[in-house]
Amino acid sequence: MARPVVTSLARMAVRGIATRTAASATSTTTRRLAFSTLRPLNATLTPRSPFSTSSRLAKPPISREELKTAVVADITEAEYHTLANKYINDLLAAYEKMQDERTDIDVDYNAGVMNLRINDVGTYVINKQPPNKQIWLASPTSGPKRYDWVIISEGQDQKQDTARGDWIYLRDGTSLSELLRLETGLDVPHE
Repeated sequence: MARPVVTSLARMAVRGIATRTAASATSTTTRRLAFSTLRPLNATLTPRSPFSTSSRLAKPPISREELKTAVVADITEAEYHTLANKYINDLLAAYEKMQDERTDIDVDYNAGVMNLRINDVGTYVINKQPPNKQIWLASPTSGPKRYDWVIISEGQDQKQDTARGDWIYLRDGTSLSELLRLETGLDVPHE
């Protein structure tokens, strides 16, 4: 090929790339401008993780330091059933009482699975998972979570026999009771 032809082809290629880049930048700018008119000027966008199941409202019952060292309690299968059954039965009694007072709640417990339907919110499903010694929650608000029985505050700096146990979601340190209080308005009774 002759040198002028190669130079001419190179110029056309550069112009084509520049044109496509400019067109792409223009369309991106146009899209941003179009979407920016949909939200108010004073609106701020907060970054969110689309796959997060942690509730931003629930405050952890244990600190970040405690969460780092938190370990699932080593309980027997019989102890697990005792703890989980008591917790779920307390929940059921409290939700049935709430159901008598409010018309927007329907609670049902069948075959070890509790379904709590709240109008305009959705259905919560709470059930035991004996192989994992966990209580599972499916929430229409915060998504699925798996709670383990964790002993809190039984370190060397604590008084003897002051430790307490709670059903804790180990990914973010929230307790099942706190999450249900925030999402459904129920203060879970504790002994």
